[in-house]
Amino acid sequence: MASRRQRFAQRRKAVGFSQEGLAERLGIDRSTVARWESGETEPLPWLRPKLARVLQVSIEQLDELLAEAGEPEALADERLTYALEHPRSVDLVAVARLRERVHDLDERYDRAPSTSLLADAGQCLGQVSFLRAHAATSRVRRELFAVEAEAATLMGQLVWDASQRRDHATARTYLDQAVNAARQLRDVTAEGLALLRTSFVALYGEKNPDAGLTLAMQTAETAKGSSHVLTGLAVLHAAEAWAMLGRRQDCEQALGEAEGHFERIGAADGAADLFSPTQHGRLAGSCYLFLKDAKRAEPILERTAQTLGDRSKSQAIVLGNLALARIRQQKLDEAAAALHSAIDVVEMTWGGGGLNIVFGAGRELRPWRQVPVVQDVYDRLLTLMAAA
Repeated sequence: MASRRQRFAQRRKAVGFSQEGLAERLGIDRSTVARWESGETEPLPWLRPKLARVLQVSIEQLDELLAEAGEPEALADERLTYALEHPRSVDLVAVARLRERVHDLDERYDRAPSTSLLADAGQCLGQVSFLRAHAATSRVRRELFAVEAEAATLMGQLVWDASQRRDHATARTYLDQAVNAARQLRDVTAEGLALLRTSFVALYGEKNPDAGLTLAMQTAETAKGSSHVLTGLAVLHAAEAWAMLGRRQDCEQALGEAEGHFERIGAADGAADLFSPTQHGRLAGSCYLFLKDAKRAEPILERTAQTLGDRSKSQAIVLGNLALARIRQQKLDEAAAALHSAIDVVEMTWGGGGLNIVFGAGRELRPWRQVPVVQDVYDRLLTLMAAA
């Protein structure tokens, strides 16, 4: 019997929504959806009819999805504890509980400091590796390989983000582990996701667009025919690599190709949870910044920032890029406003990408450091730097 979190999340995924996508459809924050799934809160009465329509269920079925079911979860915890003490006894119930823990950490990633998640994620990955070495049946081993791929991908993200995108070697080690686990299963979606994350390290950490482009296109080739979400995301990041290389025509062609993949996403796409309607705008705006076209980037980033509105690490990056677009057009008041908003989010999430962008925007403001609105921003950046 599934828990509330599992039942509600399974229905959400079945109709093709990520948490963020469902929140956008309902006009609420993603954190609200997460609280529904964890059982902390329930949808307000006025929202339930719309939620039922979006999930394609009746009101009665929605009530069933949201009903409490705590006993099976407690039983799963007991099974996992017993398995860790007697590893040859590990079964599918214990593996499912480990997977659920990894999913919970993954869903918290975009809104919580990565340092607060590292210990739990590392523990999960260690437990998976330990149990896989002792599993008595091939079916249980296969399920543990699947959880290992997810946990190692998450650890790669967390380590890199917590280091403010500086510890490339450790991140790559975890992502390579995820690729190897996925290949044991011939799971091209899990393999593609780990490869895509590796391309981020090359693009945004090592500042190597050639290597990033190669990895992004390898991801697209791996996921081709299996996931339009993952293929589209890979092509989208290839577009940014082309932009870094100054290849505008190739960049815009890739942006269009990514949009085409997103238009063909089906409910059964294995990477549906990774998709958000704001991703194209986030990357397109960044592309035009790299192409030195701040005037084109600004309205794209402004629309995307307004749509996000969720205090996530992604929102901090968009707001930071919006500030850069305005700085490069010497719109100092508007740039300062966007940068203050970005700092507000960074102070909550401590995302490495957001930190790097707001500090980069601060460097670009140096010619105007005597202007009062810029001085206010500098005061906040100094405080942020001291805390970081």
